[in-house]
Amino acid sequence: QVQLVESGGGLVQSGGSLRLSCAASGTMFRIYTMATMAWYRQPPGKQRELVARITSGFSADYVDSVKGRFTISRDNVKKTVNLQMNSLKPEDTAAYYCNTDSGSWGWGQGTQVTVSS
Repeated sequence: QVQLVESGGGLVQSGGSLRLSCAASGTMFRIYTMATMAWYRQPPGKQRELVARITSGFSADYVDSVKGRFTISRDNVKKTVNLQMNSLKPEDTAAYYCNTDSGSWGWGQGTQVTVSS
């Protein structure tokens, strides 16, 4: 069973930066390498949304609201996926999760990002 552990969240002022990391365990290297990985976020009282994803070929795309500010990356050897978040805004406040782009693995606990104005 795949386990996902997110880390790196915190409290930051508007305009600041954070780097989130997600480590996967319990899955074979080949399976992880082939998966399109994604970062999601869930603001308080709202639905979870996919904000960035990266394919096995390292092609990335983003939801419009984070384009130019967030960068997703992956390390297949370490089975990690990262999210560099710059120029953070209060509306980025949310719990952040990683998973495949179809949400097919079990959800981790997430990591909280709070951006103060």
